Amino acid sequence: MITTKRLRLRPLTDTDTDTDWWVHLHADKDVNQFVGGYTHQEAAARLHDVHQQWTQRGHGLCAVELRSTGEAIGRCGLNWWEQFGETEIGWTFARTHWGRGYATEAAQAVLAWGFGPLGLKQITAMIHHGNTASSAVAQRLGFTPLREDTVLGRPCTVYALDRDDFPSP
Repeated sequence: MITTKRLRLRPLTDTDTDTDWWVHLHADKDVNQFVGGYTHQEAAARLHDVHQQWTQRGHGLCAVELRSTGEAIGRCGLNWWEQFGETEIGWTFARTHWGRGYATEAAQAVLAWGFGPLGLKQITAMIHHGNTASSAVAQRLGFTPLREDTVLGRPCTVYALDRDDFPSP
């Protein structure tokens, strides 16, 4: 578990509770505009993969909860992409929690974990074209464009941050 001043990040599981929450988070058209929506079956399969990644690689996606209430407000964490040979950081938050700095706060903590205890040398962020809010978060965190690519059939800019360029907390 990772904690920040306002947030608690806990590994996502393949339980029905997390699956139902995942479907609900991605049901909002503004939220899923860049990350897609999920049926219950698709969410269960995705969370199974997340759980496998935690088991095999020691990292994965986390539910982001408010420390003050325990409410799950989004997700953030690391995802290994075999086809790219890269570890990506990602974040998605419920629309009612946009604009409060939660994505930046959660991502800073995940980066510190990735570059610190996990010993990663580089972390990427794959951001679909037009997702200006996520691009702004990436740039605020120190990411710079690495390349243009296609992820899940859609064009994106792949940003990168090297461990040597990440300020120690």
